[in-house]
Amino acid sequence: MEPQLRHTVTDGVATVVIDHPAKRNAMTARMWRQVPTLFAGLAADPAVRAVVLTGEGGTFCAGADISSLRQAPEEAQELAVRAEEAIAGFPKPTLAAVRGYCVGGGCQLAGACDLRFADEDASFGVTPAKLGIVYPASSTRRLVSLVGPATAKYLLFSGELIGAERALRTGLVDEVLPADGLDKRVAEFTRVLASRSQLTQAAAKEFTAGRTDRDAYWAAEQARVDGDTAEGVAAFLERRQPRFTWSAPAG
Repeated sequence: MEPQLRHTVTDGVATVVIDHPAKRNAMTARMWRQVPTLFAGLAADPAVRAVVLTGEGGTFCAGADISSLRQAPEEAQELAVRAEEAIAGFPKPTLAAVRGYCVGGGCQLAGACDLRFADEDASFGVTPAKLGIVYPASSTRRLVSLVGPATAKYLLFSGELIGAERALRTGLVDEVLPADGLDKRVAEFTRVLASRSQLTQAAAKEFTAGRTDRDAYWAAEQARVDGDTAEGVAAFLERRQPRFTWSAPAG
């Protein structure tokens, strides 16, 4: 089967699978190009309320397919940044479910997600120093925002891999689970995400990304759909799941 990104949607959660197991799910140029188109489609789908990004089999993603770097390194890096930005700019919650290697471009993809859950055997690395590549400024800033400047320098200077527990301590990972418990925990948590207010989530994504210039927009949106607030309060008092109506815009 040709390397690809494939996806399914179940109960409001889209699962996107990086599918290139012959090369530990390394990203080809075609796969990088798939990311923005795929995530734009998921953003526009009102049935999708959250996205899980994961890898086929026992590996998340071992980075870029080295053959693409050999043929056109600058183009490959540009494609990776576009893919990363498409995930980072996605208007609904995203979660990377990481098994095995999450290295290079794989770490870019996982880092662009809102949250990262990993199994205890996962390994993480940012490896441009092994290839003589200047890591993109936007990707570096995102890494620093997750792990701080000291750990970012450790990863970027050395290209060394770190385990899941260290990734958890530094903020690169949000939860570490036993290998046989990752799927269950991801399914449980994404069900929670899918049940919550998309209005709250979309505004929080912008504010945590530094977009504080849109306070007025989000205040107006809350006023426009004040039925969601009333529904949330009613559901809390009645001890039931709320039925929110506001949907995140596609762009």
